[in-house]
Amino acid sequence: MRKTFLFVVILFVLWLPLARTQSVKAVLGSWEGDSKCTVADSPCHDEHVLYQIATDKKDPFQLNLDAYKIVDGAPDFIGTLACTYQSKVGALSCTSGSRENDDWEFHVMGDTMAGRLLIDDGKTLYRRIILHRAQK
Repeated sequence: MRKTFLFVVILFVLWLPLARTQSVKAVLGSWEGDSKCTVADSPCHDEHVLYQIATDKKDPFQLNLDAYKIVDGAPDFIGTLACTYQSKVGALSCTSGSRENDDWEFHVMGDTMAGRLLIDDGKTLYRRIILHRAQK
């Protein structure tokens, strides 16, 4: 009985990273769409954006979202967000780590991802984002 239990535990530990890797595939890759401002009289501008999401090379439990705005048809790098993905609910949560206490939330539904940017500790909805998986 003890050997069987140990065997099951070892199988579970070996299976866990594989399960995560498969579930995170739903969000990895390139996403393109529109980011719309929601706060009047702010420095925010509506943008056509490209987001590239990949696993962090140093931390396999973190994802990096490289954000670009499209200017004259070419991507212009904005910055990188540190993200985590909850596969059970298809939710991607990110932050830039800036002093604005930004909270980027996305929900993946097949080849569409809808999101929003909250600032001021979640008090202000600053952006709404609609993305589609970019063609390869």
